[in-house]
Amino acid sequence: MELIETTPELIKLLTSQDLRKAKKMNVARSFNNWRKYRQTVNELARMSSRELADMGISRSEIEAVARGSVAR
Repeated sequence: MELIETTPELIKLLTSQDLRKAKKMNVARSFNNWRKYRQTVNELARMSSRELADMGISRSEIEAVARGSVAR
């Protein structure tokens, strides 16, 4: 088996690439969470007060419910 020699430059390069990839993934995750939050708010806001009451939600709770849907 051949061993791979690691140099400080290679480690720095890999680390910086990993950090860039992690930042991109974090931005993508944040955007997807925001989209899910907005979709939930919009869907609940379109419902009548009666429909919301049937689910045990008041209009003042819509944003909190939407935040909870993203947190799962």
